[in-house]
Formats: sequence, C-alpha cells, structure tokens
Amino acid sequence: MRFFKFLAAAVLSLCLLSSCSVVKNLAANNPSTAGAYAGEAIAALATVLQQNGTIDLSSITNIINLGRVITGATAATKTKQSFVDTFTRNLIGGSGNLINSSNVGSVISGLKTLAGMDTSALAAAATTAAMTGKVPALSTSNSSVSGTMSQLTSILGLLK
Repeated sequence: MRFFKFLAAAVLSLCLLSSCSVVKNLAANNPSTAGAYAGEAIAALATVLQQNGTIDLSSITNIINLGRVITGATAATKTKQSFVDTFTRNLIGGSGNLINSSNVGSVISGLKTLAGMDTSALAAAATTAAMTGKVPALSTSNSSVSGTMSQLTSILGLLK
C-alpha cells in the first residue's frame, strides 16, 4: 500500500512539474503576459531593494518575482517585431512606468543578457516555491545564483 501512495505522489509531482513548465513556456510566448509580469516583478524587486538594500532570497514573493523576471528575460530574446513591441509596451505598463521610454532599451538589453546566463538555480527555486509555497535554501555562493542576482541588480540600477 505504501508503494502505491509513493507512486501516486510521484505521478502527481511529475504532472505538476510538467504543467508548471507548460505555464512558463506559455507565459514566455505571450508578449502581453510576459511583459506585464516581468514589469510588475521588476518594479516589486526594485522597491524591495530600495527599502532593504538587498533582496531576501528566503522570501517566497521575491523568489516568485525572480522567476517572472527570468521568464520575461526569455521573452525579451524574441525577434519578431510585433512580439517585441507588445512585450515592450506591457513591460512599461506592468512596471507602473518605472520602466519608461528613456530606460526601456537598456532594461531589455539587460534582460537579454540575463536570458543568456545560467539562471537554473533561481528558476528551479521559483518553480518549487510556486508549487509548494516553500522556498528552497539558496546559497549566494552558487555561481548561478550570484550571477543572476548581479545581473538583476544591474537591471534594477537602470531604473533610477
């Protein structure tokens, strides 16, 4: 009986993981959603950084916002002009105009740089946090985490 419970839990976990991947892929392929979510997340993280001087990686809200920025970074690499225009418009709107016409080009460039980096540790943590409501332990000595956070801080620095 225990085996069947374990098997059922494993199947459920696989279904949840695959559905989260599908949702992430859909968000990255929808310029309106990807832009708005990334803009909101960037604005929220900028506020956290300004208020606290750091971004707490044990906060579920911060981790999920980091996941949204990473998804937005993937979307920022698209080349179809209509996609880029819609993404950009929604990025600005989602940020409450914290991202604006004078800094949006630099922000998108920063997102494209982020998309080319190893963001796997934070992306996995965001998925886990969204699925379980708990943030897995993250180490800033992990090169994936430190590189991602350095690039994110660079992007947030553009919003002054």
